[in-house]
Amino acid sequence: MKSLTEHLTFNIPERMGFLNITTQVEDLVRRSGVQEGLVLVNRRQP
Repeated sequence: MKSLTEHLTFNIPERMGFLNITTQVEDLVRRSGVQEGLVLVNRRQP
């Protein structure tokens, strides 16, 4: 079974904000070689 774990760090200037990470997630999925399955994205609190 193929899998990939990656940790991404983003700095958002305000306490709350939105950041579109679709492109980064798509690139990671493509790089992983996984053809079907689920992607789990979690937010870690500082």
